[in-house]
Amino acid sequence: MRKRLNRAISLLMTVLALALPTLALTACGTPDPVTRESYYFDTLCKITVYDMKDMSSEKASAAIDDAFKLCRKYEDRLSKTKKGTEIYRINHADGGWVTCSQETVDLVKKGISYGDLSGGRFDITIGKAEDLYNFHSEKHTVPTAAQLAAAVRSIGYQQIQISGRKIRLTKTGGEIDLGGIGKGYIADRVADLLRSKGVTSAIVSLGGNIVTIGDKGGTPFTIGIEKPFSDQSAIVGTVPAKDQTLVTSGVYERYFKKNGKLYHHILDPKTGLPVETDIRGVTIVSKDGNSADCDSLATYCLILGKDQARKLISGMKGYECLIIDVNGKISKTSGMDFTAGEEKL
Repeated sequence: MRKRLNRAISLLMTVLALALPTLALTACGTPDPVTRESYYFDTLCKITVYDMKDMSSEKASAAIDDAFKLCRKYEDRLSKTKKGTEIYRINHADGGWVTCSQETVDLVKKGISYGDLSGGRFDITIGKAEDLYNFHSEKHTVPTAAQLAAAVRSIGYQQIQISGRKIRLTKTGGEIDLGGIGKGYIADRVADLLRSKGVTSAIVSLGGNIVTIGDKGGTPFTIGIEKPFSDQSAIVGTVPAKDQTLVTSGVYERYFKKNGKLYHHILDPKTGLPVETDIRGVTIVSKDGNSADCDSLATYCLILGKDQARKLISGMKGYECLIIDVNGKISKTSGMDFTAGEEKL
């Protein structure tokens, strides 16, 4: 179910931008945009190149191929489930040191910094608790109190030790999961790569992580914001985006229901249970910030609840947010450029 949801979310976030008129053909026959899809990080990744220096379909396709090769490199480095990755080796080293790439070290450090910012409510060592629910499979389970208690004992980002390019976990059974920050970091790197290839107009979509490069023929891209629990068939409005990053986190992204109770993937590190929140979905937008920060902030805002989340983002220069609460009410920070209008897709 999760693959289907992530695919639909990715398509929904870009469908309006891609539905706008394509770049006008010049006398030299400028080609249409080039779109490719692939599957990494347990989610659909979609890249569309609209324009680049000396635009041609061959050059655009080659740039996208290189971008997907980069995605594979990061999956082979950061996945917690794929054997042999740096994160997998840290999680299975029984407290031993693991030599990692500098990028992995930097990303783990960023995760730690958000643990500090959130007072431990955002914790990249949540992995053991998340595993109990089987969110990544079709056979979901509700863990017992004893299982949750055991998992919680392994949580705590303070257990992460870093020495140069070496990382280790000091708690038995500790498990790093970069799912709340990793795709944002990778989206940033993919956008950087495309720019280095001469791309001047593009959309990078890694699930709920969107990075726009430039605009579309002088007009900002138009990104749709999904209506929670709409089966990915409706939006609540749109956001214009030019050289911006947008990240959405919602309790509807990965969830299941059991005995009438909703179990979503944003967990409380203190209990291992889904966090109690009055937010169904939150979108963070930034022009000057990066997608990795937006990724972490979106998750943290969902944990905080709408009042504290809006206060947090209002106090951060260069960031705006839009929140959909449990009653479907939309609220946003003062600088958020949003056009409301529910629409079926």
